[in-house]
Amino acid sequence: MATQLLSPPKVGMVSLGCPKNLVDSERILTKLRSDGYQMSPDYAGADVVLVNTCGFLDSAKEESLEAIGEAIAENGRVIVTGCMGKEAEAIRDRFPNVLAVTGAHQYEEVVSAVHDAAPMPPHAFLNLVPDAGLKLTPRHYSYLKISEGCNHRCAFCIIPQLRGDLVSRRPDAILREAEKLVEAGTRELLVISQDTSAYGVDIKHHPRMWHGSEVRAHMTDLARELGKIAPWVRLHYVYPYPHVDQVIPPMAEGLVLPYLDIPFQHASRSVLKAMRRPANEAKVLERIKGWREICPDIAVRSTFVVGFPGETEDDFRYLMDWLEEAQLDRVGAFRFEPVEGAAANALPDAVPEEIKEDRYARLMELTARISAAKLEAKVGRTLDVIVDAVDEESGGATGRSKADAPEIDGEVHLRDAGHLSVGDIVAVEIEDADAHDLFGVPAA
Repeated sequence: MATQLLSPPKVGMVSLGCPKNLVDSERILTKLRSDGYQMSPDYAGADVVLVNTCGFLDSAKEESLEAIGEAIAENGRVIVTGCMGKEAEAIRDRFPNVLAVTGAHQYEEVVSAVHDAAPMPPHAFLNLVPDAGLKLTPRHYSYLKISEGCNHRCAFCIIPQLRGDLVSRRPDAILREAEKLVEAGTRELLVISQDTSAYGVDIKHHPRMWHGSEVRAHMTDLARELGKIAPWVRLHYVYPYPHVDQVIPPMAEGLVLPYLDIPFQHASRSVLKAMRRPANEAKVLERIKGWREICPDIAVRSTFVVGFPGETEDDFRYLMDWLEEAQLDRVGAFRFEPVEGAAANALPDAVPEEIKEDRYARLMELTARISAAKLEAKVGRTLDVIVDAVDEESGGATGRSKADAPEIDGEVHLRDAGHLSVGDIVAVEIEDADAHDLFGVPAA
């Protein structure tokens, strides 16, 4: 006689913040799914809701608190995790009915809290999860986290307080995960961490055996091995240490995408010193020039902070002149915002908000002009594009070139592309450009 099994509990997830948080959410859901839980796409169907919070900026904290409040209002049974978990008392003061609060990448505590809040029935199926785990990104690209934490002590950042010092994963474990992701359909691996260049420092770059050869826990070794596994490999959060030069030849060879995401933050020596950041902006310009000589198509993206305490008009003009010379491909900017617990809050000479806004607008105008010129130079070329979406009805499609990471960079809009599929990597003739995006047609 067949045994009738009770339906397993359902878990809802609200994931906020950066891609590193998204990977944490995927790991939590993967573990819960392997324990037999089902996933709910909405509040109404969930027995418990997880809110994975971001606590990097005050605005991010407020967004997290709003998400917690919405989840409580819509469902009532809420577990909070993520970076804001460090502020459990503040969360409980505002939302005394939350079931549990845990910190960033505390997977076991989160899973245990779910088991307490929504126990599994005794006969639920287990191990109902694919080898690659559960994903919150589209099937064709995946974030691959190689380490947790950070050894830097930047004045504006509290990540080490939230996530601790650098803890690197074993290279063989990373490569094994990459293989599973590619086997499950991933075409693009996006390598993430707090500091990708520092990968392996904490474990003294200890090598591990991988398919019969030793692979060091080092960014350069890892990048080469990943390039043998996935069609596209993109490096994020790279600090410009000297050994970064060693990944440029693999980019020129086509083994790794010609793309570097480097958080420069500023160019003025005095501001960089106040930020507790390396102040070698002239050498960086020389290195960018050298990278472009080896790999002409390399795209360099970065982020900058305007209005940092003590930033003078001369400092800002220096940054603008530096950007004019650097000709970075993609640039994001942030107005300085005090973060509770950050050393920068105690610095003198705060920059008035109206000056921050003015500098932000001037910087974005400059970088938009640089971007427009760089994209215009690509008109008439044929570029490889990975397809993110297809509209069969209109015959159009949207994708990204090797110079574009998902959600933060530009897109390539295609006509006569209804026959393509998401995840295809196709040659595209570029016909037009604006300040951020390209337009083209699949090559015949």
